[in-house]
Amino acid sequence: MSPEMQREAQRQQLLLRALWRDAPNDALHAWLCEPREGTVARGLAAYRANAGAIAERALASAFPTVAALVGDGFAGLARAFWQKHPPTRGDLGEWGIELPAFIAASGSLASEPYLADSARLDWLVHQASRAADGPADGPALDALGQSPPEGLRLALRPGCALLSSQWPVAAIWHAHQRQDDDRFSAVRAAFATGVGEHAWVRRNGFAVEVDSIDCSSARFNAALLSRACLAAALDAAGDRFAFDRWLVQALRQRCLVDVQTLTTVTPR
Repeated sequence: MSPEMQREAQRQQLLLRALWRDAPNDALHAWLCEPREGTVARGLAAYRANAGAIAERALASAFPTVAALVGDGFAGLARAFWQKHPPTRGDLGEWGIELPAFIAASGSLASEPYLADSARLDWLVHQASRAADGPADGPALDALGQSPPEGLRLALRPGCALLSSQWPVAAIWHAHQRQDDDRFSAVRAAFATGVGEHAWVRRNGFAVEVDSIDCSSARFNAALLSRACLAAALDAAGDRFAFDRWLVQALRQRCLVDVQTLTTVTPR
């Protein structure tokens, strides 16, 4: 890195530290040309206010369920998160992956233990909305009848993701997609029984859908996401898993995009 680039990097780092009050305002004076009295303080105050507003808008876009659950306190959460984990890329749509862990570690949010997993689900939905479209045509299924499951791998559409939670995160997410007066009834029922959920995230055209799936399907999908062969995925799913029913639904929902024949057969 050239001396000019090093100097610019130092200047930007110092500006960020000053914005978040990790460095005094007057630390910037040496980097400015003839700074007038009060100019630095006023400029930093404007930057801080603008950065906080940008942080709130960016996080609310990526984490709408969390924003709704936290309510008026979301602005403070966004600003605290921005200070702890400032963006490292120009695209703010890629910022926020650390928020679930940030929430889980927050003592002030300990009274809402489901909030971190709601943030994890929001992030998976956000990532799915930005995923590649994948192939337009359905997969060829000939290999399913021609090769043993040890020699096959089922490829899922980009954006597919799974979140297994002790909380009814799918019900919470769906409740915040609706506007009717009874939208929280399923959430209340799930909390009353202490039932968690396996939330399956998938693209549906330009929209993203979230399904609550059973344990066998969750184990099967998790194995596919880890790129296991079909035989290993079936073993993980267990005896109660109905592959034919899963296949029909996966084709209808366009989750399955390819049946791949492996050149090296994976032993079970």
